[in-house]
Amino acid sequence: MLMVCALLIWLAPSARSQEPPKPGPEHEQLKQMEGTWDATIKAGGQESKGKMTYKMGMGGFWLISHFEGDFGGQKFEGRGLDTYDPEKKKYVSAWADSMAPYLLVMEGDYDKENKTLTATGEGLSPAGKVKYKAVTKMMDSDSMEFTLSTPGKNGKEEVMLTITYNRKK
Repeated sequence: MLMVCALLIWLAPSARSQEPPKPGPEHEQLKQMEGTWDATIKAGGQESKGKMTYKMGMGGFWLISHFEGDFGGQKFEGRGLDTYDPEKKKYVSAWADSMAPYLLVMEGDYDKENKTLTATGEGLSPAGKVKYKAVTKMMDSDSMEFTLSTPGKNGKEEVMLTITYNRKK
């Protein structure tokens, strides 16, 4: 609480002298994902189901996600925050879930022509540091595909999981 008060006091003089930032077109791109989506997860030769809910929040800057489902026969829950960082000129995301006590932070770019967001990052796992690549492709306004991959033992990219999302109507 003390930190929030200190931040508000620090920001107060500058807030009077300039307009606060507003969400840009990149945030509008993220907003297209708002809604509830049925998810089919394929990983390790198994298939499971889940539900993803996306909602824009915090002034329209952040896409807040909440995943609930089943993964490998276990209940699974995940939460994410995605935004566009105008300083880095990159999309950034943070992901936490019920399978590990580690935060995954990634950043990447959106390819308008292919309707694909590709992000990379490095996160901790029980095996140590791991490089991740996440690709989200909008198939159309009501379906998308997400893949998460890591370098395999031979150095080639190996897909860990694929999630197909279909918007609930």
